[in-house]
Amino acid sequence: MSYAVTNFEIEVSQRSFQIPVLVDFWAEWCGPCRTLGPILDRLEQAQQRWVLAKVNTEELPDVAATYEIRSIPHVKLFSEGKPIAEFIGALPEYAVVQWLKKNIPGKNRKVVARAIALLEERRTDEATAMLKGVLADEPDNSEVRVLLAKLSVFSDPSAALQLIGGVDDVNDVKDAGLVDGLRVFLRLFDLANRPELLPEDDVKLQYLSASQDLRSQRFDKALEKLIEIIRNNRYYDDDGARKACIAIFKFLGEEHPVTIDYRRDFSRALY
Repeated sequence: MSYAVTNFEIEVSQRSFQIPVLVDFWAEWCGPCRTLGPILDRLEQAQQRWVLAKVNTEELPDVAATYEIRSIPHVKLFSEGKPIAEFIGALPEYAVVQWLKKNIPGKNRKVVARAIALLEERRTDEATAMLKGVLADEPDNSEVRVLLAKLSVFSDPSAALQLIGGVDDVNDVKDAGLVDGLRVFLRLFDLANRPELLPEDDVKLQYLSASQDLRSQRFDKALEKLIEIIRNNRYYDDDGARKACIAIFKFLGEEHPVTIDYRRDFSRALY
């Protein structure tokens, strides 16, 4: 059940180390607050993954000032002692549900965080085992599905496709761009096995070759060929070369040396 906050440090910050706390900043005079409040109450009662705390900004103005609450209703999600997401205004119920799906950390969030740290240390096997364990416990955890799909997209595309297929709505995923990129990869791998589906053109063989380079994780070679295709026939395969370049950049990350090396050539080819 929701509760009125009197001690923010204890009732929100500290409690959020045990369970995510959704904080509804409101006031008696606020009409939209009276619309949103019952929605949040109803959604909280239907689950056990987060708790709802209500902060009356008239009674706790210092707290409102600390968290820069300038317009209400204003909802902030706290986890591990800090705010991790927010929205302002009286969203309709379906929009609040989507927002919650995207932002509420899973019950195994600490395990996922540890797995991500292992991935950064290149301890892929350990991380994969941990993530598979989480997925067994939380089959609908979209974040874990996407992470496992990223890990398997080159070695086992069919498994990656199944994992991505289990993501109900890409808009509910924090890194929607990565999901889109993985789908681009999987489509290219399928076309490499069924080249007859591609239109005949002078760039077709180069496009297929770029797909093979991508499958072998030769990202630099794939980008060289794809950028050349953009220069010669920008809209081949429904702008496929451009989409593939963006997918590679998203997969590698903006700070990856390959992304840095090829971003400028890619932009020049487009314009």
